[in-house]
Amino acid sequence: MTTRFDTVVMVDWSGGNDRGPKPKKDAIWVGLARDGMAEPPVYLRNRTAAEAWLTDVFEAEQAAGRRVLAGFDFPFGYPAGIAAHVTGRTDPFALWHWLEDRIEDAPKHNNRWQVAGVWNRLFPGVGPFWGNGSKTDVPDLPRKGRNRHSHGAQELRQVEQAAKGAFSVWQLSGAGAVGSQVLMGLPVLARLRRRFEASVWPYERPEAGLVLAEIWPSLLNTEVKSRCAKTGEIRDAVQVDLMARAFSGLSEPDLTEMLSVRSAEEGWILGLGFEDRLRAVL
Repeated sequence: MTTRFDTVVMVDWSGGNDRGPKPKKDAIWVGLARDGMAEPPVYLRNRTAAEAWLTDVFEAEQAAGRRVLAGFDFPFGYPAGIAAHVTGRTDPFALWHWLEDRIEDAPKHNNRWQVAGVWNRLFPGVGPFWGNGSKTDVPDLPRKGRNRHSHGAQELRQVEQAAKGAFSVWQLSGAGAVGSQVLMGLPVLARLRRRFEASVWPYERPEAGLVLAEIWPSLLNTEVKSRCAKTGEIRDAVQVDLMARAFSGLSEPDLTEMLSVRSAEEGWILGLGFEDRLRAVL
């Protein structure tokens, strides 16, 4: 198995609507580095623009014969048993395709709240999704987590139990919420995986020309906070820049060790437990 990558792309995703032409926080930002040398972070105002930009970059890298590691800062899977409950299959990609078939996405509108309500109706009780952030009530999607009961789903994946401060995939809105990013991100990954015949770590061996992996910028939280305090830069931009630099500058043995983790269903965060090695690169 080769784990040498020519290019590293790190993406800070968003589950919300178009953020406008001026770069701002809580939007989509992308960092790109080669051999530890980074390009300026790129601001992308919505997911349509982001998918088009990523497609262009991946096509160019592929044409140039460069292998790409692309990290996205949202969970690639749900707690064990969820895929089988929703799709009848334990394959995590079955959930990706289930969402791809149902999510409707445009720059200024998407149906994530409604899809979460449909998902909740597949479970007993109330939940597991919560956090309706729209002004309109959505059937079967509570606004507060405390209003859920008897749905039977695990709250956290194993990796979230290991990663202090990581949020549950079921929370769709509020500070730190990641659930909306997952709902709006997995359909995009499904298309990119199919188009580029990409490998998805840790479900598959990272051997393709494009490897997709789950990341968590909080692994470098101290370094991010320090630079933001000094420069006043937007945190999202700093996160992807430092993550791209760190993973691009890793030795092949270190990256090989990080990529040796396997998960058949829930997924994992690339670099978790190896924070000291990422910091050493920076």
